[in-house]
Amino acid sequence: MSEMKTISLQEFRDTLKIQGVKPVDYAFVCPRCRTVQSAQDLIKAGAGENFEQVEKYLGFSCFGRFTNAGAPTKGQKGPCNWTLGGLFQIHNLEIVDEDGKHHPIFEPASPELAQQHALKHASEIRHE
Repeated sequence: MSEMKTISLQEFRDTLKIQGVKPVDYAFVCPRCRTVQSAQDLIKAGAGENFEQVEKYLGFSCFGRFTNAGAPTKGQKGPCNWTLGGLFQIHNLEIVDEDGKHHPIFEPASPELAQQHALKHASEIRHE
Protein backbone atom coordinates (compact mmCIF):
# COMPACT_ATOMS: atom_id res chain seq x y z
CA MET A 1 0.00 0.00 0.00
CA SER A 2 1.34 3.41 -0.89
CA GLU A 3 1.60 6.38 1.43
CA MET A 4 -1.59 8.29 2.30
CA LYS A 5 -1.96 11.56 0.42
CA THR A 6 -4.03 14.39 1.90
CA ILE A 7 -5.36 17.38 0.00
CA SER A 8 -7.56 20.33 0.91
CA LEU A 9 -11.15 20.55 -0.21
CA GLN A 10 -10.17 23.32 -2.64
CA GLU A 11 -7.36 21.19 -4.11
CA PHE A 12 -9.88 18.37 -4.55
CA ARG A 13 -12.34 20.67 -6.34
CA ASP A 14 -9.54 21.99 -8.56
CA THR A 15 -8.49 18.42 -9.43
CA LEU A 16 -12.01 17.61 -10.56
CA LYS A 17 -12.32 20.79 -12.62
CA ILE A 18 -9.17 19.98 -14.62
CA GLN A 19 -10.82 16.74 -15.76
CA GLY A 20 -12.68 18.97 -18.22
CA VAL A 21 -16.04 17.20 -17.90
CA LYS A 22 -19.47 18.00 -16.44
CA PRO A 23 -19.90 17.25 -12.70
CA VAL A 24 -22.03 14.18 -13.53
CA ASP A 25 -18.97 12.86 -15.41
CA TYR A 26 -16.32 13.55 -12.74
CA ALA A 27 -14.46 10.26 -12.71
CA PHE A 28 -12.83 8.29 -9.91
CA VAL A 29 -10.96 4.99 -9.72
CA CYS A 30 -12.09 2.35 -7.23
CA PRO A 31 -9.06 1.46 -5.07
CA ARG A 32 -10.06 -2.22 -5.04
CA CYS A 33 -11.13 -3.18 -8.58
CA ARG A 34 -9.57 -0.17 -10.38
CA THR A 35 -12.80 0.49 -12.31
CA VAL A 36 -13.16 4.07 -13.59
CA GLN A 37 -16.56 5.40 -12.57
CA SER A 38 -18.66 8.54 -12.40
CA ALA A 39 -22.04 9.68 -11.17
CA GLN A 40 -23.38 8.46 -14.53
CA ASP A 41 -22.40 4.90 -13.53
CA LEU A 42 -24.07 5.25 -10.14
CA ILE A 43 -27.26 6.56 -11.76
CA LYS A 44 -27.23 3.74 -14.33
CA ALA A 45 -26.66 1.23 -11.48
CA GLY A 46 -29.76 2.50 -9.65
CA ALA A 47 -28.09 4.34 -6.76
CA GLY A 48 -30.25 7.38 -7.50
CA GLU A 49 -31.98 9.24 -10.30
CA ASN A 50 -29.70 12.27 -10.59
CA PHE A 51 -26.36 13.76 -9.53
CA GLU A 52 -27.72 15.14 -6.25
CA GLN A 53 -29.00 11.71 -5.20
CA VAL A 54 -25.79 9.83 -5.99
CA GLU A 55 -23.23 12.48 -4.98
CA LYS A 56 -22.85 10.94 -1.49
CA TYR A 57 -21.63 7.68 -3.09
CA LEU A 58 -19.37 9.26 -5.71
CA GLY A 59 -15.74 8.47 -4.97
CA PHE A 60 -16.77 6.56 -1.85
CA SER A 61 -18.59 3.41 -2.99
CA CYS A 62 -17.92 1.41 -6.14
CA PHE A 63 -21.02 1.39 -8.33
CA GLY A 64 -20.90 -2.42 -8.23
CA ARG A 65 -22.51 -2.16 -4.77
CA PHE A 66 -25.70 -1.20 -6.57
CA THR A 67 -25.55 -3.94 -9.22
CA ASN A 68 -24.92 -6.84 -6.80
CA ALA A 69 -21.37 -7.22 -8.15
CA GLY A 70 -20.14 -9.02 -5.04
CA ALA A 71 -16.80 -8.95 -3.30
CA PRO A 72 -13.74 -8.14 -5.39
CA THR A 73 -11.70 -11.14 -6.50
CA LYS A 74 -8.21 -11.52 -7.93
CA GLY A 75 -8.20 -10.95 -11.66
CA GLN A 76 -11.72 -9.53 -11.61
CA LYS A 77 -12.76 -7.36 -14.53
CA GLY A 78 -15.38 -4.74 -13.80
CA PRO A 79 -16.92 -3.18 -10.71
CA CYS A 80 -17.03 -4.63 -7.21
CA ASN A 81 -18.96 -3.91 -4.01
CA TRP A 82 -16.16 -1.95 -2.27
CA THR A 83 -16.93 1.04 -0.05
CA LEU A 84 -14.66 3.25 2.00
CA GLY A 85 -17.08 2.96 4.92
CA GLY A 86 -15.98 -0.58 5.75
CA LEU A 87 -13.49 -2.05 8.19
CA PHE A 88 -10.57 -2.31 5.75
CA GLN A 89 -9.09 0.96 4.58
CA ILE A 90 -7.12 0.64 1.34
CA HIS A 91 -7.63 4.14 -0.03
CA ASN A 92 -4.63 6.38 -0.74
CA LEU A 93 -6.32 9.80 -0.68
CA GLU A 94 -8.11 11.84 1.94
CA ILE A 95 -9.65 15.29 1.75
CA VAL A 96 -9.04 17.54 4.73
CA ASP A 97 -11.96 19.90 5.29
CA GLU A 98 -11.94 23.37 6.84
CA ASP A 99 -12.33 21.85 10.32
CA GLY A 100 -9.31 19.57 9.83
CA LYS A 101 -11.44 16.43 9.52
CA HIS A 102 -10.17 13.76 7.10
CA HIS A 103 -12.54 12.20 4.55
CA PRO A 104 -11.45 9.14 2.56
CA ILE A 105 -12.07 9.33 -1.18
CA PHE A 106 -11.30 7.31 -4.29
CA GLU A 107 -8.53 8.88 -6.35
CA PRO A 108 -9.81 11.09 -9.16
CA ALA A 109 -9.14 9.73 -12.64
CA SER A 110 -6.72 11.57 -14.91
CA PRO A 111 -8.29 14.17 -17.22
CA GLU A 112 -7.75 11.78 -20.16
CA LEU A 113 -9.53 8.88 -18.42
CA ALA A 114 -12.36 11.14 -17.25
CA GLN A 115 -12.92 12.48 -20.76
CA GLN A 116 -12.81 8.98 -22.31
CA HIS A 117 -15.28 7.76 -19.69
CA ALA A 118 -17.64 10.69 -20.37
CA LEU A 119 -17.48 9.99 -24.12
CA LYS A 120 -18.30 6.34 -23.48
CA HIS A 121 -21.45 7.35 -21.58
CA ALA A 122 -22.43 9.88 -24.26
CA SER A 123 -22.06 7.16 -26.90
CA GLU A 124 -24.19 4.71 -24.86
CA ILE A 125 -26.93 7.30 -24.49
CA ARG A 126 -26.98 7.97 -28.25
CA HIS A 127 -27.30 4.24 -28.97
CA GLU A 128 -30.09 3.46 -26.48
